[in-house]
Amino acid sequence: MSRQDFNSNSILIQDIMTKAMITINPATTAKQIAKMMQQGGIGAIFVKENDNPIGIVTDRDFATKIAANSLSLDTPAEKIMSSPLITINHNEPISAAAKRMTTKKIRKLAVTENGKIVGIITSTDLVTQLAK
Repeated sequence: MSRQDFNSNSILIQDIMTKAMITINPATTAKQIAKMMQQGGIGAIFVKENDNPIGIVTDRDFATKIAANSLSLDTPAEKIMSSPLITINHNEPISAAAKRMTTKKIRKLAVTENGKIVGIITSTDLVTQLAK
């Protein structure tokens, strides 16, 4: 894949996003989250309250919030999640995801369709696509 292909509108976020997601409630502890991430081989979990997405806990949050501040593993998700949740529409081109990640200085975006989260796209997904 060339840089020109990457910047074209032909590859959409829905074509390379991950659809399987794990969601938790705001009271879920950091220890529980870490176990879920390890068991699922994932780097992010969405936080929902009353079925509404309110944030995301990423592997990076563990380094920047838990470890850096010596927080307890009993700390609830609501204290360590990144919020508000930054989203992108499923039918936007992947170049839009790359731009949003760069501007917001993040590595993961929640993907939405009709206002509902349907997946996640990561910087790794974008690099993998670029390498094809």
